[in-house]
Amino acid sequence: MTTTHWRRNVALFLTGQTMSLFGSMIAQYAVMWWVTLQTRSGLAVALYAVAAFLPQGLMSIFGGVLADRMNRRLLVMIADGAIAAATLALALLMASGVNDLWIVLLAVAVRSLGAGVQTPAVQAMIPQIVPGEHLMRVNGIFQTIQSAMMLIAPAAAGAIFAAFGLVPVFFLDAVTAVIGIGLLALVTVPTLERAAEASASYRQDLTEGMRYIRTQPIVRWLLVVYAVIFLLTVAPSFVTPLMVARTFGSEEWMLAVLEIAFGLGMLLGGVLVSTVLAKRSRIGLILVAVYGFGLVTVALGLSGNLWVFYGFMFMFGLLVPLFSTPFMTLIQETVEPAMHGRVFSYVGIVMALATPIGMVVFGPLADVVSVQVLLMGAGLAAIVVIAIAARVPSGRATIAAARAHTTSRPDADTLPGDETVSCR
Repeated sequence: MTTTHWRRNVALFLTGQTMSLFGSMIAQYAVMWWVTLQTRSGLAVALYAVAAFLPQGLMSIFGGVLADRMNRRLLVMIADGAIAAATLALALLMASGVNDLWIVLLAVAVRSLGAGVQTPAVQAMIPQIVPGEHLMRVNGIFQTIQSAMMLIAPAAAGAIFAAFGLVPVFFLDAVTAVIGIGLLALVTVPTLERAAEASASYRQDLTEGMRYIRTQPIVRWLLVVYAVIFLLTVAPSFVTPLMVARTFGSEEWMLAVLEIAFGLGMLLGGVLVSTVLAKRSRIGLILVAVYGFGLVTVALGLSGNLWVFYGFMFMFGLLVPLFSTPFMTLIQETVEPAMHGRVFSYVGIVMALATPIGMVVFGPLADVVSVQVLLMGAGLAAIVVIAIAARVPSGRATIAAARAHTTSRPDADTLPGDETVSCR
């Protein structure tokens, strides 16, 4: 693969995914705010989280297998097209006056099903088009783009939603998806030999994927940490708009600034990971981030001032790329290419199931106790669980193995202060 060829592929891929992501994020924020402001109910917010993530988790069981059996570019294009079609159907329904909550949640669930196919295929496709020595940097750039979208999308969503309502948001999402599909069609992605053969059954592929994960201690431990973070910090973060609406005010700009603060943090974190932190220890960055998630979640619960609350949301966003980018890179580096789709499907399953499971608990509880208490309790629980996971023998062995893997790479470097983060 020539330098020009892979750079062209990456440029087209990132541009197309950015366009698609931009429309999807605008729709996501607008729907979440609509549910929050229309109901002010923790249960309704929990139902939204379940609709947004549970179908993705269930579909990821098959999405990863498909990513290892089909051309991944074609699979992403089909999934993105299906999501755009569902969004367009919802827009037409709402334009004709149908705006029941269950209709909106149903459309969110259909979009989530498409994401269950699209996400593992996208994650598995990146190592196919990026040389190994540039993988961490490109993942960091992709994370930076996602962070920038999380900065721009809330502002755009707030402006469009406040002025015109939900329907124009959905039309915009469909248009950006079509643009993304067109750009992705220009990317050259080889079909893996394993995908070309595809002689095994889906059940055999799923079993093989689970068996493979059991034999990979780094991947297995990372999935446990991933589940803890999504269950105890990401899931409670879904009730932060509810805390703003109940404690500080229900104006749209307050919710938009909340997401902008988070997006600014992610943008800065993505820039750091793709530049000065690109050669740092993968596992060191992950450990810094997971303990930071717990501490910041506690701090969010303690915040009594709106702007202080925004500040801690900025810090939460800053930690996301420090966790997600080395997490994905470490899996991409340690898992053989033919297994990427199935492994990332299990990553998607963990993410998509941990969040709604957490929200089934935290959503109804938010109608009984204050959101502040929930955030403090969840953050403390996350710190305790991560500390235990890092100190048990299997955790120490996995962290040592991950460090050894990183330092064996020619582009590796050690995270300053990494030893203070590790658990002996």
